[in-house]
Amino acid sequence: MLTPVTLTLLITSIAMEMMFRVNDYKFGEIVVEGKVYSKDLILLPGRIVENWWRREGHELCLDDLKEVLKEDIEVLVVGTGYYGFMKILPEVERELKKQNIRLIACPTGEAYKVYNDLVENGKRVAGAFHLTC
Repeated sequence: MLTPVTLTLLITSIAMEMMFRVNDYKFGEIVVEGKVYSKDLILLPGRIVENWWRREGHELCLDDLKEVLKEDIEVLVVGTGYYGFMKILPEVERELKKQNIRLIACPTGEAYKVYNDLVENGKRVAGAFHLTC
């Protein structure tokens, strides 16, 4: 019979297994769990949204995050591109704050490392990664 503590540990372990890890990133390319992607993507608990397309290429608006906002996450890490050119609109910041989702935005080369650290620390995290400029 499982005790409540054992059950909690088991559920946490299963949830962590559903979280993807980023193996590497370079301009225009990200490697997730050994698979190479060359288009922007979103990592959610248990699934990957490939070919993530934003309404405006270098702006992040609420419509761009529809899939993310459906998830039960604590943190959203946004990779703003190799040079950090993608800007996050105030409407995004307001909505994330309203939903108690912490936003971390930085150039993608740093963002994927932050994302991985959060996954390793058991956080429910989503990552939205712009791969080029």
